[in-house]
Amino acid sequence: MLPAMPTPLRVIVAPAIVSFVLAGCGGGSAATTPEDFHFPPQFLFGSAIAGFQVEMGCPTTKAAECDDPASDWYAFITKPELVADQGLYIHGDPPSTGPGFFELYPADLDRAARELHGNALRQSIEWSRIFPTSTDAIEGYDALKKAASPAALAYYHALFAAMKARGLKPLVTLNHYSLPLWIHDVAACHADINACKDKGWADRPRIVKEIAKYAGFVGREFGGEVDLWATLNEPFTAVVVAGFLFPTAQRSNPPGVFLKTDAAKTAMTAMIEGHARMYDAVHAGDTVDADGDGKAARVGIVYNLQAVSPDDPEDPVDQQGVKNLSYVMNEMFLNGVARGDLDANIDGNVVHRDDLANRLDFLGINYYQRTIVQGTPQSFFPAVSPLLTFNLINLALDADPKGLYEVIRFGQRYNVPMMITETGVDDGKDDGSAPAWVVRTLGWVKRAIADGAPVEGYFYWSLIDNYEWNHGMTWYMGLYGIDSRDPMKTRRPRKAVAAYSRIAQAGAIPDDLLEQYKLPPR
Repeated sequence: MLPAMPTPLRVIVAPAIVSFVLAGCGGGSAATTPEDFHFPPQFLFGSAIAGFQVEMGCPTTKAAECDDPASDWYAFITKPELVADQGLYIHGDPPSTGPGFFELYPADLDRAARELHGNALRQSIEWSRIFPTSTDAIEGYDALKKAASPAALAYYHALFAAMKARGLKPLVTLNHYSLPLWIHDVAACHADINACKDKGWADRPRIVKEIAKYAGFVGREFGGEVDLWATLNEPFTAVVVAGFLFPTAQRSNPPGVFLKTDAAKTAMTAMIEGHARMYDAVHAGDTVDADGDGKAARVGIVYNLQAVSPDDPEDPVDQQGVKNLSYVMNEMFLNGVARGDLDANIDGNVVHRDDLANRLDFLGINYYQRTIVQGTPQSFFPAVSPLLTFNLINLALDADPKGLYEVIRFGQRYNVPMMITETGVDDGKDDGSAPAWVVRTLGWVKRAIADGAPVEGYFYWSLIDNYEWNHGMTWYMGLYGIDSRDPMKTRRPRKAVAAYSRIAQAGAIPDDLLEQYKLPPR
């Protein structure tokens, strides 16, 4: 999930779903031809999780086996000096409050396949589990295999075997934020990003080399079980913005430093280069066609896209703010990974690099918000970019579902297949808003497909309540709820399960759900 922009900005609240729906229920003549809400035969209906967010907190497995203390995120939420830093907005829930998927995954996979009738699951492999110690001096698959954790390899092989037994196609994210401590000393880098030795994404040559090495190893090791790979998750909003520029209460990410502009731009370029080298390495390593579709590997990226609207559609300053926001937050990074057009200074001056171009087999879209933009006459942070000429809100979990249609249409410019890799709502009250979200967002996805968008799947965030980064266990995004105080981490289905299960089983949105949740007209 994505971070907010800095809190000093003016907040403008997006229209709520209810007003959006009511607007579509008024007068006007009925359509003469009913819309078809059947999805393509091979469409992926799934849910999504991430390793760090779900694996820890096992009920009976010892923490020494279940936990992952070798990651920067583990240190971020457990080191007293970081937890006490109010500028990092860390809730303080220990890893033991997590849902314990490391131990409980067989039952969770049963839920995903047999209760939800899903045919896919998105999850991540944790770099720090595979390689808890440095690989800087290690080269070649055989040497890396000796250095890898046997327990971690066994766990992920068992997980993929269990998924296959249940008919769940894996979509595997190679890096979902967290880094090994040996490459990112988060406490030292938070204290002084310039003086720390292990700088993570701010040490561009080292991390690009090492993350490509990791990706190539994983591609070969698990290529017989996985064909669908994503390199990075929300690299710009969650890592660059929330890690190096504007950590906020909405999202803080290691190293959690404020307005470190040079480090932020280094990290952004490193992530674009890292994606390209990971793409090459996975294709070189994964030579086995696991699912029989004729392709050994398809490699993409997962990116948060924002639907963007002007506060005043007639105001040219607002219009320019929309244009600049869409470029900086939606387009700039993707232009680098899809076309090789690198804007290293976030100023609109682009350098084309062939070694970065044409390395995108699919685009994973995460969608959580519509951003309403009020333009400003000049950049509010010119040291970051002259293009930051907008006030906005950055996270509205009740953003209107039509925005998903809009970002899909935006994504078509890259001429690759797309998947909705995350979308969802905080459903702690279980008040029926999540079933509405599922029906309406899938309705707009189908409309995008009908209009020519090559969307291949939809993954709801999340399968189960999970450790939502600096928020700990205080957001409730799961189709299945978990009381983190329950030592057995018992799962409880929420109302959205029934709706999503029916849609996935039918491969279509049933008429009664369309009637109940009143999809607005186009």
